[in-house]
Amino acid sequence: MRAELIVVGLSYRTAPLEIREKLSFPDEVIPHALNAICGLPSVGEAILVSTCNRVEIYAATRAGTSAAAVPAASGEIRRFLVDSRGEPADKLSAHLYERSGEAAVRHVFRVASSLDSLVIGESQILGQLKTAYGTSSQAGCVGPLLGRCLERAFGVAKRVRTETAIARGAANVSSVAVDLAQRIFGDLGDKRVLVIGAGKMSDLAARHLRAAGALEILVTNRSPERAEELARRVDGVARRFEELDKLLTAADIVISSTGSREPIVSVGLMRSIVKARRHRPIFLIDIAVPRDIDPLAAKLDGVYLYDVDDLQQVVADNLKERKKEAGSAERIIEAEVVEFMAWLRAQGVVPTIRDLREHFLNVARAEAEKTLLRIGTEVGQKEEKAIRQLAESIVNKLLHAPLMTLKEGEQEEAELMVAVTRRLFALSEHQGEERQAGPVAVTGEKP
Repeated sequence: MRAELIVVGLSYRTAPLEIREKLSFPDEVIPHALNAICGLPSVGEAILVSTCNRVEIYAATRAGTSAAAVPAASGEIRRFLVDSRGEPADKLSAHLYERSGEAAVRHVFRVASSLDSLVIGESQILGQLKTAYGTSSQAGCVGPLLGRCLERAFGVAKRVRTETAIARGAANVSSVAVDLAQRIFGDLGDKRVLVIGAGKMSDLAARHLRAAGALEILVTNRSPERAEELARRVDGVARRFEELDKLLTAADIVISSTGSREPIVSVGLMRSIVKARRHRPIFLIDIAVPRDIDPLAAKLDGVYLYDVDDLQQVVADNLKERKKEAGSAERIIEAEVVEFMAWLRAQGVVPTIRDLREHFLNVARAEAEKTLLRIGTEVGQKEEKAIRQLAESIVNKLLHAPLMTLKEGEQEEAELMVAVTRRLFALSEHQGEERQAGPVAVTGEKP
């Protein structure tokens, strides 16, 4: 049996923020998590994607395992997620989904093309997938099947963005957060903005805020060097993290996105901030997962708090236009899925095709040599070469139709024909295993 692709995970579509943040993986633990996943009995390859909107594991079963490897691998990954995050299985099971085979390929292609994103057409997810792919490659967890699938997914995403208008006016979570601030305040020209955190999300938010004309952008982070670097890029001012209470008191708009596992702005802190501000309204956008700001702060007078799930309503208007282009993008993806699955099916018959040709050629060559021995010195080198070529030509003509049938058959039909062919011609199951280190492209097909 060939290896099979599977997807196990959850996203904003199936799980609320309080579940997603508990299942999320900090960047520093992902390599260790990948090693644990690839050490599972039924898993041969793995990529871990952990963003604010999804936690997914893309995996390939171990090559040579039985059809039961797919449910076995899915079950092992489910148990890993439960055990590694310390959450009760019954609490997570309703939110997790599984995909395998063609459905898994389609899911990966749709995610890469941002058709499964909160903001359809956003570009950030593609960069996140490439980062996840690179991390997994460095951990030695990407093999030929999953690697080919992700490489193709990147190509599909490029096609979608090039051949459709789905990315026109596209926004990511950070830009949507700024859009929300503009809807509430209108002109930001007299507003002081505080950006907490100096990662990618904070960088994007700060850039959008500068473009929107904010009066002043203050940047704070536990690492002063990173805060200063971001402040330079957006013509802002870096401030010490220890001044957070004073910064919150002075800000009109706060956008927070750090990697903290616990809230950095407690409801108690916000209560004192509200008092110091004399109940002057403050607009907080928490785009971190796990959340940076205690959700109870939203109950305080004058505090307007939004998290990543609240951004869905802001996104609605943009989605209307992008959904018109989604149909064209889906058709591109379906065509690419069909092509990838045809390539994948071909990989399942390649060892049998090689072994069958080798078997016939060995017989033909042996018979040609016997004939040449019987003839002896009666023929010259030219005739000897012609006899050998004739033997190989007969094999090629005899095998042409059977080999094409093997290549072009549907999956179940192809698997049956492979089994029958190997039995009819007594081809060893282990024959050619050393040569077949990974998937091999079939002539004329693009993976």
